[in-house]
Amino acid sequence: MNGSRITAVGHYQPASILTNEDLAGMVDTSDEWIRSRVGIRTRRIAGPDEPVDELAAQAAAKALASAGLAPADVDYVLVATSTAVDRSPNTAARVAARLGIPEPAALDLNVVCAGFTHALATADHAVRAGAARRALVVGADKMSDVTDWTDRTTCVLVGDGAGAAVVEAADRPGIGPVLWGSVPEMGRAVRIEGTPPRFAQEGQSVYRWATTRLPSIARQVCDRAGLRPRDLAAVVLHQANLRIVEPLAEKLGAVNAVVARDVVESGNTSAASIPLALSKLVERGEIRSGDPVLLFGFGGNLSYAGQVVRCP
Repeated sequence: MNGSRITAVGHYQPASILTNEDLAGMVDTSDEWIRSRVGIRTRRIAGPDEPVDELAAQAAAKALASAGLAPADVDYVLVATSTAVDRSPNTAARVAARLGIPEPAALDLNVVCAGFTHALATADHAVRAGAARRALVVGADKMSDVTDWTDRTTCVLVGDGAGAAVVEAADRPGIGPVLWGSVPEMGRAVRIEGTPPRFAQEGQSVYRWATTRLPSIARQVCDRAGLRPRDLAAVVLHQANLRIVEPLAEKLGAVNAVVARDVVESGNTSAASIPLALSKLVERGEIRSGDPVLLFGFGGNLSYAGQVVRCP
Protein backbone atom coordinates (compact mmCIF):
# COMPACT_ATOMS: atom_id res chain seq x y z
CA MET A 1 0.00 0.00 0.00
CA ASN A 2 1.26 3.47 -0.91
CA GLY A 3 -1.01 5.61 1.21
CA SER A 4 -4.10 5.87 3.36
CA ARG A 5 -7.63 7.11 2.89
CA ILE A 6 -10.71 8.09 4.86
CA THR A 7 -13.28 5.35 4.42
CA ALA A 8 -16.09 6.74 6.60
CA VAL A 9 -17.03 9.69 8.80
CA GLY A 10 -19.53 10.31 11.59
CA HIS A 11 -20.54 13.07 13.97
CA TYR A 12 -22.44 13.69 17.18
CA GLN A 13 -23.91 16.76 18.89
CA PRO A 14 -25.79 17.06 22.19
CA ALA A 15 -29.53 17.56 22.00
CA SER A 16 -29.64 20.82 23.98
CA ILE A 17 -29.66 23.94 21.75
CA LEU A 18 -28.53 27.32 23.08
CA THR A 19 -29.80 30.19 20.92
CA ASN A 20 -28.63 33.78 20.69
CA GLU A 21 -31.85 34.81 22.41
CA ASP A 22 -30.99 32.47 25.31
CA LEU A 23 -27.57 34.12 25.61
CA ALA A 24 -29.17 37.55 25.61
CA GLY A 25 -30.84 36.55 28.87
CA MET A 26 -27.47 35.60 30.38
CA VAL A 27 -25.12 38.42 29.32
CA ASP A 28 -25.32 41.87 27.72
CA THR A 29 -25.72 40.79 24.10
CA SER A 30 -28.33 40.31 21.38
CA ASP A 31 -29.05 38.12 18.39
CA GLU A 32 -28.13 40.99 16.04
CA TRP A 33 -24.84 41.69 17.86
CA ILE A 34 -23.76 38.03 17.72
CA ARG A 35 -24.80 37.39 14.12
CA SER A 36 -23.17 40.57 12.83
CA ARG A 37 -19.85 39.84 14.53
CA VAL A 38 -19.44 36.06 14.34
CA GLY A 39 -22.32 34.75 12.23
CA ILE A 40 -23.47 32.21 14.83
CA ARG A 41 -27.18 31.61 15.46
CA THR A 42 -27.23 28.48 17.64
CA ARG A 43 -24.88 26.06 19.35
CA ARG A 44 -25.24 22.68 21.10
CA ILE A 45 -24.37 22.36 24.79
CA ALA A 46 -23.63 19.04 26.51
CA GLY A 47 -25.07 18.30 29.93
CA PRO A 48 -23.11 17.46 33.09
CA ASP A 49 -23.70 13.75 32.37
CA GLU A 50 -22.11 14.02 28.89
CA PRO A 51 -18.31 14.05 29.29
CA VAL A 52 -16.11 14.70 26.30
CA ASP A 53 -15.23 11.01 25.89
CA GLU A 54 -18.93 10.20 25.46
CA LEU A 55 -19.26 12.82 22.71
CA ALA A 56 -16.19 11.31 21.05
CA ALA A 57 -17.44 7.72 21.38
CA GLN A 58 -20.83 8.59 19.87
CA ALA A 59 -19.22 10.12 16.77
CA ALA A 60 -16.70 7.26 16.51
CA ALA A 61 -19.43 4.62 16.72
CA LYS A 62 -21.27 6.28 13.83
CA ALA A 63 -18.12 6.34 11.70
CA LEU A 64 -17.49 2.65 12.39
CA ALA A 65 -21.08 1.77 11.54
CA SER A 66 -20.87 3.75 8.31
CA ALA A 67 -17.73 1.83 7.36
CA GLY A 68 -19.36 -1.50 8.25
CA LEU A 69 -16.62 -2.23 10.78
CA ALA A 70 -16.54 -3.85 14.21
CA PRO A 71 -14.54 -2.38 17.11
CA ALA A 72 -12.02 -5.21 16.80
CA ASP A 73 -11.15 -3.99 13.30
CA VAL A 74 -9.44 -0.90 14.79
CA ASP A 75 -5.90 -0.97 16.19
CA TYR A 76 -5.19 2.76 16.61
CA VAL A 77 -7.36 5.39 18.33
CA LEU A 78 -6.43 9.08 18.25
CA VAL A 79 -8.55 11.75 19.92
CA ALA A 80 -7.88 15.43 19.38
CA THR A 81 -9.21 17.39 22.35
CA SER A 82 -8.25 20.26 24.64
CA THR A 83 -11.07 19.79 27.14
CA ALA A 84 -10.26 16.45 28.76
CA VAL A 85 -10.95 16.69 32.48
CA ASP A 86 -8.50 14.01 33.63
CA ARG A 87 -4.91 13.30 32.72
CA SER A 88 -5.32 9.53 32.87
CA PRO A 89 -6.94 7.43 31.54
CA ASN A 90 -6.71 9.61 28.47
CA THR A 91 -9.74 10.32 26.30
CA ALA A 92 -8.66 7.90 23.56
CA ALA A 93 -8.44 5.03 26.05
CA ARG A 94 -11.85 5.89 27.43
CA VAL A 95 -13.33 5.98 23.93
CA ALA A 96 -11.76 2.59 23.18
CA ALA A 97 -13.26 1.20 26.39
CA ARG A 98 -16.71 2.60 25.60
CA LEU A 99 -16.63 1.03 22.13
CA GLY A 100 -15.00 -2.25 23.17
CA ILE A 101 -11.89 -1.86 21.00
CA PRO A 102 -9.36 -4.48 22.17
CA GLU A 103 -5.72 -3.45 22.76
CA PRO A 104 -5.41 -0.41 20.47
CA ALA A 105 -2.66 2.18 20.60
CA ALA A 106 -4.58 5.04 22.22
CA LEU A 107 -3.31 8.62 22.03
CA ASP A 108 -4.68 12.06 22.82
CA LEU A 109 -3.46 15.11 20.87
CA ASN A 110 -3.95 18.63 22.19
CA VAL A 111 -3.52 21.14 19.39
CA VAL A 112 -6.79 22.85 20.26
CA CYS A 113 -8.70 23.98 17.13
CA ALA A 114 -6.13 22.45 14.75
CA GLY A 115 -6.22 19.15 16.60
CA PHE A 116 -8.18 17.04 14.12
CA THR A 117 -5.99 17.83 11.10
CA HIS A 118 -2.89 17.12 13.20
CA ALA A 119 -4.42 13.80 14.33
CA LEU A 120 -5.42 12.89 10.78
CA ALA A 121 -1.85 13.47 9.56
CA THR A 122 -0.50 11.40 12.45
CA ALA A 123 -2.83 8.53 11.54
CA ASP A 124 -1.88 8.81 7.87
CA HIS A 125 1.82 8.59 8.75
CA ALA A 126 1.30 5.59 11.04
CA VAL A 127 -0.71 3.66 8.46
CA ARG A 128 1.78 4.46 5.70
CA ALA A 129 4.62 3.27 7.92
CA GLY A 130 2.85 0.02 8.73
CA ALA A 131 2.56 0.88 12.43
CA ALA A 132 -1.24 0.71 12.26
CA ARG A 133 -3.70 -1.15 10.09
CA ARG A 134 -6.83 0.87 10.68
CA ALA A 135 -7.18 4.06 12.72
CA LEU A 136 -10.11 5.82 14.32
CA VAL A 137 -9.46 9.58 14.36
CA VAL A 138 -11.76 11.75 16.49
CA GLY A 139 -12.01 15.46 17.16
CA ALA A 140 -14.09 16.18 20.28
CA ASP A 141 -14.42 19.13 22.62
CA LYS A 142 -16.78 20.18 25.37
CA MET A 143 -16.04 23.88 25.24
CA SER A 144 -18.91 24.67 27.60
CA ASP A 145 -16.77 23.22 30.41
CA VAL A 146 -14.04 25.85 29.94
CA THR A 147 -16.20 28.87 29.12
CA ASP A 148 -16.69 31.97 31.25
CA TRP A 149 -20.42 32.43 30.79
CA THR A 150 -20.18 36.03 32.03
CA ASP A 151 -17.78 37.05 29.24
CA ARG A 152 -19.86 38.07 26.25
CA THR A 153 -16.85 38.15 23.92
CA THR A 154 -16.19 34.42 24.27
CA CYS A 155 -19.36 32.74 25.55
CA VAL A 156 -21.22 33.58 22.34
CA LEU A 157 -18.70 31.57 20.31
CA VAL A 158 -18.58 28.10 21.76
CA GLY A 159 -20.41 24.84 21.25
CA ASP A 160 -19.91 21.15 22.08
CA GLY A 161 -19.64 18.19 19.73
CA ALA A 162 -17.51 15.54 18.06
CA GLY A 163 -16.64 14.22 14.62
CA ALA A 164 -14.74 11.10 13.60
CA ALA A 165 -13.10 9.44 10.61
CA VAL A 166 -11.94 5.91 9.86
CA VAL A 167 -8.51 5.84 8.19
CA GLU A 168 -7.05 2.75 6.55
CA ALA A 169 -4.41 1.73 4.03
CA ALA A 170 -4.99 2.36 0.33
CA ASP A 171 -3.07 1.56 -2.84
CA ARG A 172 -3.66 5.16 -3.97
CA PRO A 173 -3.29 7.94 -1.38
CA GLY A 174 -6.58 9.53 -0.40
CA ILE A 175 -5.00 11.81 2.22
CA GLY A 176 -2.58 14.35 0.82
CA PRO A 177 0.66 15.61 2.39
CA VAL A 178 0.16 17.69 5.51
CA LEU A 179 1.45 21.22 5.90
CA TRP A 180 1.65 22.14 9.55
CA GLY A 181 3.31 24.66 11.84
CA SER A 182 2.73 27.26 14.53
CA VAL A 183 3.61 30.74 15.78
CA PRO A 184 4.79 30.00 19.35
CA GLU A 185 5.57 33.61 20.22
CA MET A 186 1.88 34.44 19.68
CA GLY A 187 0.60 31.31 21.42
CA ARG A 188 -1.22 33.20 24.15
CA ALA A 189 -3.54 34.79 21.61
CA VAL A 190 -5.79 31.75 22.15
CA ARG A 191 -5.60 30.01 25.50
CA ILE A 192 -7.34 27.74 27.99
CA GLU A 193 -5.63 28.45 31.28
CA GLY A 194 -6.11 28.68 35.03
CA THR A 195 -7.89 26.75 37.77
CA PRO A 196 -10.59 26.13 36.79
CA PRO A 197 -9.43 26.43 33.16
CA ARG A 198 -11.08 29.16 31.12
CA PHE A 199 -11.06 29.93 27.40
CA ALA A 200 -9.84 33.39 26.42
CA GLN A 201 -8.46 34.96 23.28
CA GLU A 202 -7.17 38.15 21.72
CA GLY A 203 -9.82 38.31 19.03
CA GLN A 204 -8.36 41.01 16.79
CA SER A 205 -4.90 39.39 16.72
CA VAL A 206 -6.41 36.04 15.78
CA TYR A 207 -8.62 37.62 13.11
CA ARG A 208 -5.70 39.46 11.47
CA TRP A 209 -3.51 36.33 11.51
CA ALA A 210 -6.23 34.10 10.12
CA THR A 211 -7.35 36.40 7.31
CA THR A 212 -3.93 37.70 6.20
CA ARG A 213 -1.41 34.90 6.82
CA LEU A 214 -3.46 31.72 6.44
CA PRO A 215 -4.76 32.05 2.85
CA SER A 216 -1.24 31.65 1.42
CA ILE A 217 -0.60 28.64 3.69
CA ALA A 218 -3.87 27.04 2.55
CA ARG A 219 -2.80 27.52 -1.07
CA GLN A 220 0.49 25.76 -0.26
CA VAL A 221 -1.54 22.80 1.05
CA CYS A 222 -3.21 22.57 -2.34
CA ASP A 223 0.19 22.81 -4.05
CA ARG A 224 1.44 19.86 -2.03
CA ALA A 225 -1.56 17.85 -3.17
CA GLY A 226 -0.91 18.80 -6.80
CA LEU A 227 -4.19 20.71 -7.09
CA ARG A 228 -5.26 24.26 -7.74
CA PRO A 229 -7.80 25.83 -5.36
CA ARG A 230 -10.34 25.94 -8.19
CA ASP A 231 -10.08 22.13 -8.45
CA LEU A 232 -11.47 21.67 -4.92
CA ALA A 233 -15.01 20.37 -4.48
CA ALA A 234 -15.23 21.57 -0.88
CA VAL A 235 -13.35 23.64 1.67
CA VAL A 236 -13.72 22.69 5.33
CA LEU A 237 -11.94 25.21 7.52
CA HIS A 238 -11.92 25.30 11.29
CA GLN A 239 -15.29 26.82 12.14
CA ALA A 240 -13.91 29.67 14.24
CA ASN A 241 -16.43 32.30 13.22
CA LEU A 242 -18.08 33.23 9.95
CA ARG A 243 -16.09 36.47 9.65
CA ILE A 244 -12.93 34.35 9.47
CA VAL A 245 -14.26 31.39 7.45
CA GLU A 246 -15.72 33.39 4.57
CA PRO A 247 -12.80 35.81 3.93
CA LEU A 248 -10.26 33.00 4.21
CA ALA A 249 -12.17 30.84 1.71
CA GLU A 250 -12.58 33.78 -0.66
CA LYS A 251 -8.87 34.69 -0.57
CA LEU A 252 -7.96 31.04 -1.17
CA GLY A 253 -9.69 31.22 -4.56
CA ALA A 254 -11.66 27.96 -4.34
CA VAL A 255 -14.32 29.33 -6.67
CA ASN A 256 -15.97 25.98 -7.44
CA ALA A 257 -16.01 24.63 -3.89
CA VAL A 258 -18.74 24.19 -1.34
CA VAL A 259 -17.60 26.12 1.73
CA ALA A 260 -18.59 24.58 5.06
CA ARG A 261 -20.47 27.07 7.26
CA ASP A 262 -21.47 24.78 10.09
CA VAL A 263 -20.37 27.45 12.58
CA VAL A 264 -23.75 29.15 11.99
CA GLU A 265 -25.67 26.32 13.67
CA SER A 266 -22.96 24.67 15.80
CA GLY A 267 -20.72 27.49 17.02
CA ASN A 268 -16.98 27.02 17.50
CA THR A 269 -16.51 23.40 18.59
CA SER A 270 -12.69 23.56 18.53
CA ALA A 271 -11.13 20.22 17.50
CA ALA A 272 -14.56 18.84 16.59
CA SER A 273 -15.40 21.55 14.05
CA ILE A 274 -13.70 20.13 10.94
CA PRO A 275 -14.84 16.48 11.18
CA LEU A 276 -18.28 17.63 12.31
CA ALA A 277 -18.68 19.91 9.29
CA LEU A 278 -17.19 17.32 6.90
CA SER A 279 -19.52 14.60 8.15
CA LYS A 280 -22.55 16.85 7.63
CA LEU A 281 -21.51 17.66 4.05
CA VAL A 282 -21.20 13.93 3.32
CA GLU A 283 -24.49 13.13 5.05
CA ARG A 284 -26.35 15.80 3.05
CA GLY A 285 -24.80 14.62 -0.23
CA GLU A 286 -23.18 17.99 -0.93
CA ILE A 287 -19.92 16.27 -1.88
CA ARG A 288 -19.44 12.95 -3.66
CA SER A 289 -17.13 10.03 -3.11
CA GLY A 290 -13.67 10.82 -4.47
CA ASP A 291 -14.13 14.59 -4.48
CA PRO A 292 -11.05 16.58 -3.36
CA VAL A 293 -11.71 18.40 -0.10
CA LEU A 294 -9.40 20.83 1.69
CA LEU A 295 -9.31 20.37 5.46
CA PHE A 296 -7.55 23.23 7.25
CA GLY A 297 -7.38 23.69 11.00
CA PHE A 298 -5.99 26.68 12.88
CA GLY A 299 -6.24 28.32 16.28
CA GLY A 300 -4.79 27.55 19.71
CA ASN A 301 -0.99 27.94 20.01
CA LEU A 302 -1.55 29.76 16.72
CA SER A 303 -1.03 26.32 15.20
CA TYR A 304 -2.23 25.25 11.78
CA ALA A 305 -2.41 22.00 9.81
CA GLY A 306 -4.06 21.14 6.53
CA GLN A 307 -4.33 18.46 3.89
CA VAL A 308 -6.42 17.67 0.84
CA VAL A 309 -8.41 14.46 1.26
CA ARG A 310 -10.67 12.46 -1.03
CA CYS A 311 -14.27 12.32 0.14
CA PRO A 312 -15.18 8.85 1.45
